[in-house]
Amino acid sequence: MATRTEVLLWTDSPAAYVDAVAAAGLADQVKIETLPRKEKPSADQLARTEALIAAGVPPGLLSAMPKLRWAQSMTAGVEGWLALPDLPAGLTLTCARGTHRESMPENILGALFHVAKPYAAAVENQKRGQWVHTVAQPLTGKTLGILGLGAIGQEVARLADALGMRVIGTKRRPTTVPHVAEVLPAERTPDVLAQSDFLLLLLPATTETDNFVNAERLNRMKPTAWLLNFGRGHLVKDDDLIAAVKAKRIAGAVLDVFRQEPLPADHPFWKTEGIIVLPHIGGPHPQRDRFVARLFVDNLGRFVRGEPLLEVVDRHAGY
Repeated sequence: MATRTEVLLWTDSPAAYVDAVAAAGLADQVKIETLPRKEKPSADQLARTEALIAAGVPPGLLSAMPKLRWAQSMTAGVEGWLALPDLPAGLTLTCARGTHRESMPENILGALFHVAKPYAAAVENQKRGQWVHTVAQPLTGKTLGILGLGAIGQEVARLADALGMRVIGTKRRPTTVPHVAEVLPAERTPDVLAQSDFLLLLLPATTETDNFVNAERLNRMKPTAWLLNFGRGHLVKDDDLIAAVKAKRIAGAVLDVFRQEPLPADHPFWKTEGIIVLPHIGGPHPQRDRFVARLFVDNLGRFVRGEPLLEVVDRHAGY
């Protein structure tokens, strides 16, 4: 009998992954071990594991796994993995890019409707028993700028186009994207800023994107434009955004990600009028493990067959 590949599922919710492995017909080719996040792998597990799936790992763990050849991150962001001082050079790291394709676009549309339509104000007026006539702002005909036209951005573009919005954006390797009127390289970001009525941030976390949205770029936006950050918290220079919103250089911002989460209670974002704080609701989904498990077993089958894996992280690019 052929030796089975040793796989460690280091997660508190292993059921979806175990079921997916069985459904894919891989149970006879791999040996699955599960481990809750609060527990550390044993010396025996460290010695035997060839493939690992986890949300993240502490320093010192990967270098103690001599047989490990592949690690699957359960998240799309891998900055924590790439920051490890002992990340093995020969380790193939894959991420969960694209597994938010169902939840995040819907939540981004929710943010667009929230700032354009008077429902929140109506709820507050109802509490006071007040009938206040307001006119909802149309999304049709408005321009949505997307910085980072990856899998999520492209799905948002499809939905926004169906609403009659004009979509433009940037992509590292500009190619024609369905439902996007203009796909521009990163150096054309100022053009996207100037045209957008809503600017959506979906950029990855890299050294180049740290404080990407600063005073200079905010000043290029329309004073009526809204900023929506569903990418990474460090994309925005906090103080510059607060100043821009207070001075009404932009209309406001919807923020779903932050440099520190949970957002500290004393952070000025909480009390800045025009800034809406969301508790990182963009990506989570009731069946999120099922989506990640689908990608994982696809990669697991490729791994045992010696085929190229999907969503391999480009360490130089940072995602």
